[in-house]
Amino acid sequence: MSTALVCNFVAPRPILLRRLNERLIKRPFAALAANGIIHRVHYTITEAVKKAGQVESRCCKDENFLLKFVYVLNLQLKEEKAMSKKMQSNILLLITAFIWGSAFVAQKSGMDYIEPFTFNGIRTLIGGLVLIPVVFIMNKGKSKELEAEQQALTDEEKAKKKRDLIIGGICCGTALFIASSFQQFGVSYTTAGKAGFITTLYVVIVPILSILLRKRVRPIMWLCVVLGAIGLYLLCMTDKSFSLAFGDMLVLICAVFFAVHIMTVDYFTTKADGVQLSCIQFLAAGVEGLVCMLIFENPDINAILDCWMPILYAGVLSCGIGYTFQVVAQKHAEPTVASLIMSLESAFAVVCGALLLHESMTPRELSGCVIIFAAVIISQIPERKKKEGIQ
Repeated sequence: MSTALVCNFVAPRPILLRRLNERLIKRPFAALAANGIIHRVHYTITEAVKKAGQVESRCCKDENFLLKFVYVLNLQLKEEKAMSKKMQSNILLLITAFIWGSAFVAQKSGMDYIEPFTFNGIRTLIGGLVLIPVVFIMNKGKSKELEAEQQALTDEEKAKKKRDLIIGGICCGTALFIASSFQQFGVSYTTAGKAGFITTLYVVIVPILSILLRKRVRPIMWLCVVLGAIGLYLLCMTDKSFSLAFGDMLVLICAVFFAVHIMTVDYFTTKADGVQLSCIQFLAAGVEGLVCMLIFENPDINAILDCWMPILYAGVLSCGIGYTFQVVAQKHAEPTVASLIMSLESAFAVVCGALLLHESMTPRELSGCVIIFAAVIISQIPERKKKEGIQ
């Protein structure tokens, strides 16, 4: 059956349209009939024609080929729409990975002007302020089902959710503050590229810390631990000793606390809204950073103003926009694909460090980066489920 013949069959005839509206969905079909955009979906129609003969009697056994064709066409259009959303999500995640990778350059550059607590306190506070309008926008866009669920809660349940949100935000913010502080101090003594790859080890550390919570750890994670240790040795211990440089050690401690931060977030996201939780954690981390700034450092307003570009990049883009992109994108992206794309953060850190800060790595250090990256990728591979026999 040719595409032209199918187009003739699906012309806007009242009886046929009424029948299709009753049995199938009308929007994709009506759009094709009304707007004449058959040429844009030539491949879709061709595939639908091929599959129509293979469709079993989902409609009815006595349905004609035309109804089967439109049924398959509808499925084909839905699949293409879903694929388009996945592609858009993957692009957003790639942009996020680039923003977070290049933020190491901003952190490194910021140390030329101000001290670590000052930089971290201001940038995380800015990140929290940027997320405030995002929270309001997402609250407005909530579905009627979610609004009905909120209204169905008792006053006691609402108070508990609010309490969990505030406590969770403070706990997550404290973990984030400790991790980012170690990272900021560490970046002062090492390169942006090294810091990027060492920080990425939190992906491997998270499952190991899960043992403390008596959670099952997949056997493959032990391979990732070994690979991570080998990569860390090649990347950081270039003098053939088993001692870490001071900056690398600080960033490694930062990776441990980022793992703690992720586990804390994982615990509280089941009790509170993710975006609201992130907003409060950034505000909490910002306040804690500013308190430490006033106690341990001597902030200079002129130096802060001179550092406006790294601060805004790390605050607005890395904290605010980067997190928002991640939340929006992960609604349609596959978890495994998302985690693999986000792992490119470390690679972008090396590239941006080389291009913007003129950093370089020896072949030994690069091989360490490759092994760490391999450990991170392997850790994202989902465990195969055992096939159950059909009974």
